[in-house]
Formats: sequence, structure tokens, C-alpha cells
Amino acid sequence: MSILIYAESADGKFKKVAFELASYGKKVAEALGTTVTAVTINAGDVSELAKYGVDKVLKVTNDKLGQFSAKAYADVIKQAAQKESVKLVLLSSTTDSLYMAPLVAVALDAGFASNVVGLPVSTSPFQVKRHAFSNKAFNITEINTDVRVLSLAKNSYGIVESNGAAAAEDFNPTIGDNDFGVKTVSVEKSSGKVTIADADIVVSGGRGLKGPENWGMLEDLASTLGAATACSKPVSDLGWRPHSEHVGQTGKPVATNLYVAIGISGAIQHIAGINSSKVKLVINSDADAPFFKVADYGVVGDAFEIVPKLTEKLKAFKAQHS
Repeated sequence: MSILIYAESADGKFKKVAFELASYGKKVAEALGTTVTAVTINAGDVSELAKYGVDKVLKVTNDKLGQFSAKAYADVIKQAAQKESVKLVLLSSTTDSLYMAPLVAVALDAGFASNVVGLPVSTSPFQVKRHAFSNKAFNITEINTDVRVLSLAKNSYGIVESNGAAAAEDFNPTIGDNDFGVKTVSVEKSSGKVTIADADIVVSGGRGLKGPENWGMLEDLASTLGAATACSKPVSDLGWRPHSEHVGQTGKPVATNLYVAIGISGAIQHIAGINSSKVKLVINSDADAPFFKVADYGVVGDAFEIVPKLTEKLKAFKAQHS
């Protein structure tokens, strides 16, 4: 009764979430006295998964699956789960995985819990802790079905290395034409930058930056921190930044280790979308900005003075410790 994880990859390389999911799966497997099997789709070197607790890898290589299709990918995971007779399927909380997780659950007649933030509270009955009410609270969810599907909230467990070796096996699931109801016409990818999906730190700007011509100082800070850049909804609506950088409840939700909000007042939808971030730093000239109520650290002042000085200090610190 192995645990199955879907190890996401892009351009043949595993995403960070794959290693976090493997680490989580390993710990749950130890509690249940079982093993961890990973299914991969068009990934490269799968041996890397062994470092994070995976015991077996089902390698799927198929040109039809070159572009993500929720129905097709869900069908692959369903067939892998049936092949291994698994009772627990683990997925991440990326956009792709959240899109297909309900499809996997329906296909396996399984109970599904999203936004899981920790190891099972109990394995008999099976209970997990989850975010609720736009990350303002937690609840304990009990799943009574024979097969269970969980999606792990990003950065909720961490990455833990463990010594081991993973046996790799080619897996050739049946892929039907009916699995491709939605077709991808084109995909635009940013290059040379940390993506929001993979970032541990996000530096985000709002209308307080006054215009797109002032984004250079934000990008300089992000580059110094090794962070991704993001923005509030009004900024993307004004065309100052691309919509791909819009974070919040109506954009991309983020759960980073550090979220830096510069010149963002803190609309409820924005806060709801970033509230899972562990540390929130707010820089704003308005001391009454709503964002300060949820901030871990707040700086009241002119961002055009504070951000360059902060970046300068960080660069000096990095130079001393490099």
C-alpha cells in the first residue's frame, strides 16, 4: 500500500514543490509503515527524487503530454494509483495540480482535502489540518473513503533530505484522445528571473510606486534577495506590470517564506491571497494602510528613500559574507 506522489517538472527539471511533496510523503509513509512511489511525466533525471525519500519512480515519457492537460495528467495519475494499489495520493498546490486534483479524486472515488498544512493529525480515523476562510483559520478534516487525495499547501512542510535509492520503472499508461478536451495554443515563459511559483521570497509593488518607470528599484531589491517580483491588481490593470505578476486572491496566491509589500495599501483580496506567507514586511508612507494590521514587520516612510537604502545595506551584507 504505497503512497503515490505526483512529482511536477518543467522542461525536464523537477520543481521545488516536488521535493517538498516527496519529503512530506516520506514522513507520512514512515507513520503508516509503507513506501513512497512517485509518478513523473516527461522528467529528466529521476534519481534526484531518492534524496527526498522516494522509493520507486514510475517514469512516463509521451510526446502527447508535452503540454499540460488537466484531464490527461489526471488520467495518468489515476492509472498509476491503480497500478500500485495506493490508498493515499499526494499533490502539490500549484495551479496545474489544483486544477487536476478534483479530477483525480473523482476518478479514484476518493475523498479530497486541499490546502493541507501539516502531517496527518490522526491516521485512524484519517484527519488532516487545512487552511480555511481564505487562510484566516484552520480546520481539521476527516476523510473516510478508502482512497484519499491530498494537496499540500506550498512551503507548509519544507524540504528534508533522506538517504535512499529509488528504483525507476518505465510506465506506459493508456492515453486517449478524449483526454485532450482543452488544447494549448501557446505558452509564454519569462526567462532569467525567479518565477512567483518557485520563489521563497516575493517583492511586490503597488500604486504607491507611482508608475512603471519606478520599478527599477523594486527589481534591484528582488535581484539582491534572489526574489521574484510581483504586483497588486490595480498595477496590472493599469498596464504597469504584466498580469502574470498579479498576486492575491484574484491573481496568483503565494505562500512564500518572505513577502515584501511596497506601496500596497492592502485590499482584502490581496491580503487573502498572500496571507499564507510566513513573514510579511510592509513598506508604506500611509501609517493607516490596512496592510499594517497583518504585517509581521512594518516600515512607515517613503519607499523611494527606504528601498534603495535597504538594497544598499543588503548588498553590503552579502559582500561581507560571500
